[in-house]
Amino acid sequence: QVQLVESGGGSVQAGGSLRLSCAVSGYTYSRDCIGWFRQAPGKEREGVAGIYIGTGLTFYHDSVKGRFTCSRDSAQNTVYLQMNSLKPEDTDMYYCALASDWDICPSRPANYHIWGQGTQVTVSS
Repeated sequence: QVQLVESGGGSVQAGGSLRLSCAVSGYTYSRDCIGWFRQAPGKEREGVAGIYIGTGLTFYHDSVKGRFTCSRDSAQNTVYLQMNSLKPEDTDMYYCALASDWDICPSRPANYHIWGQGTQVTVSS
């Protein structure tokens, strides 16, 4: 059974950077995808970025393109989300999640079946 553990959240000022990590324990397959999502209290969870395990192909929500970069370290079995030029509206709880057996990374949270516990990101103006 795969388990995901996020880390790296914190508080920064607008314009700053953070790097989130998603440590993956257990075996993943080439048709799996690790997605990053965020959610504020009372709001729906939204997709931020994703990386396809097999090819390393990445996907980004329009709101973070050019600012966030998703990458993987296969040796460390870790997926990263580098977040630059952070804005107050990026403040959320961030989660990584696993979707299995897809041709591309799905965008809907419902397609992901394993989730981490989340890490809080707070950006002050």
